Amino acid sequence: MKRLAAYLLLTLLAACDGGLWNNPYSAAEAGKPILYTAFTERPKHLDPAQAYSENEYKFLANIYAPPLQYHYLKRPYQLVPLAASAMPTVRYLDAQRRLLPETASAEKIAYSVYEIHIKPGMRFQPHPAFARDEKGELEYLHLTPDDLRDIHAPGDFAHSGTRIVTSGDYVNQIKRLAHPQLHLPIYGVMSEYIVGLKEYAATLQQALREHPDGFLDLSAHALPGVEVVDDTTYRITVYGKYPQFAYWLAMPFFAPMPQEVERFYAQAGMKERNLTLDWWPVGSGPYYLSENDPNRRMVLSRNPYYDSERYPSEGEAGDAQLLADAGKPLPLIEQVIFTLEKETIPYWNKFLQGYYDASGISSDSFDQAVQVSVGGEANVTDAMQAQGITLSTSVATSTMYTGFNWLDPVVGGNSEKTRKLRQAIAIAVDFEEFVSIFANGRGIAAQSPLPPGIFGYSEGEAGMNTVVYDWSAGQSVRKSIAEARRLLAEAGYPGGVDEKTRQPLVINLDTTANGVGNKSRLDWMRKQFDKINVQLVVRSTDYNRFQDKIRRGDTQMFYFGWNADYPDPENFLFLLHGAQAKAGKGGENAANYSNPEYDSLFEQMKNMENSPQRQAIIDKMLAILHRDTPWLWGFHPKNYVLQHGWLHNVKPNVMANNKLKYWRVEAGQRDPLRAGWNQPGLWPLWLGIVALLLSAGWVWRVLRTRENARSG
Repeated sequence: MKRLAAYLLLTLLAACDGGLWNNPYSAAEAGKPILYTAFTERPKHLDPAQAYSENEYKFLANIYAPPLQYHYLKRPYQLVPLAASAMPTVRYLDAQRRLLPETASAEKIAYSVYEIHIKPGMRFQPHPAFARDEKGELEYLHLTPDDLRDIHAPGDFAHSGTRIVTSGDYVNQIKRLAHPQLHLPIYGVMSEYIVGLKEYAATLQQALREHPDGFLDLSAHALPGVEVVDDTTYRITVYGKYPQFAYWLAMPFFAPMPQEVERFYAQAGMKERNLTLDWWPVGSGPYYLSENDPNRRMVLSRNPYYDSERYPSEGEAGDAQLLADAGKPLPLIEQVIFTLEKETIPYWNKFLQGYYDASGISSDSFDQAVQVSVGGEANVTDAMQAQGITLSTSVATSTMYTGFNWLDPVVGGNSEKTRKLRQAIAIAVDFEEFVSIFANGRGIAAQSPLPPGIFGYSEGEAGMNTVVYDWSAGQSVRKSIAEARRLLAEAGYPGGVDEKTRQPLVINLDTTANGVGNKSRLDWMRKQFDKINVQLVVRSTDYNRFQDKIRRGDTQMFYFGWNADYPDPENFLFLLHGAQAKAGKGGENAANYSNPEYDSLFEQMKNMENSPQRQAIIDKMLAILHRDTPWLWGFHPKNYVLQHGWLHNVKPNVMANNKLKYWRVEAGQRDPLRAGWNQPGLWPLWLGIVALLLSAGWVWRVLRTRENARSG
């Protein structure tokens, strides 16, 4: 009995030693400038030639250093040098490759030549692919199965190395965009612009057929449109005038890729051990992937050789607090630990406990975190404010829309009948209400494909869709249901009934939203159509069948969305360009919308520099879209991010994925607050111990009484 009491006492004393029982991290990490965050699904690709998803870019954008990036603080979004020593220079050539003036019209420009100078002395992250032996030869270029027996990660090799980044590494990566053994999401786009890329892809395919088991040496085949000038200079030649090409230079697709790394990973036995670029990327950016356990956690560690970048020294008005670290070497955080969180509730609870430094807000947690004023301004609740938590918001450069299939005889085409039907539906479907109910107000109803922050978007009355809204008392007001019913009657469906067949009007909506959580959204959509007595039939299907129907043009209405590849109006307005029709042409115009006037204006606008002239053309294009209504314009989502008071320099930037290098953590502030929020309540333990001791004492007395009775 004495031993039991002593054991319980020691247990209790151990619980009172100040350690946090629920701390998911190592005690050795205390006090260190580490950022704690989460990921919700394993990134499929970490090879910069293949990756194109947001969950992949949150890693890649911090590992790789393409020539350009978006300025972290300035708005509208502005390209600035990253690995480049200055913005690329552009020369225009005619069909005979004679130099043209900068003011030459787009029709005369046959080629644009981008010359890029990279910063000298940049180095790749430490990696065994760069390790060299005493003779200066690559140490791990001829590995055997025995050499790989205990190797499961790059860190398992005894040695690693680095080297200086050269312009040839950038050229090598561009060549990889045509690699026949890779899944290349932007090859189709780039092959239309980079001179010789299509022919280069055919050359590589032939080389692979001739040597199917050998290493495909890209340096053995020249790509005419890409050339090395010297160690720090290279040129890219594209067809015609394509100003948007500069935006692509800010993506990991155009980051450097050393051929040593490709040869290293191409060796036998590597793929079976997940030793590939898709699992272990190799870059020259601020961080490298030091741990990759996608079923548990992934860790970015500071690249010890990264010394080519400083925190920005200018921003917008009101950014004074964000400029406190101006001029400091980046990154400001030594390590970023991503933990897998598949469910939103554990993620949210760990944020409140201080175990994650920032968090988004799910619908379930919105009321707990955010209060919206009468004027619509969002702020954190008193409880969040008491914890020092603040809120950052931004409108995403994306649009969520519902499309009409232009090929459908009921809702498509450019007749007055179908146009008025679409206009009536656009008035009836109240996306302000949708955002309020299903997104907790996190979004703004769209007036066109263009979201805020994109050139061509206009605020207020100037940008209002006059088909759906009226301007009243300084704001846009959705037209009445009576107006929608009037348009419906003029379309030949008075009261929702076809005046020729006397049958109710039935419209089909194709969607992949067939889960329990989507039922309320679909019911809401049906009610919007009920306002004008039109029957909406929801046809739910799986994603693959839905894509097939979209490709065939076998729909009436459908849900879709688009996230900007780059912040240019061309990247949104091309979604309604006739030449980009999905059916028959395989483009991104899922509505198959076609209007010759719009298409002609698009061709004028797409390659123009931002200017009043370009704005005027965009205004004409938007007026056409408002009239034709090929989409229900839907809404632009708002991003809400909560952050603890110890996390600094956070400013929403929906175009930049490399934000982590600018953030700063005050671990000295975080650790005591985290400890205070997670102290265990010990009274139940004390009460349990007392109860256990009393119970044990009673049992002991009973047993003692029985023993005395037997001995007596």
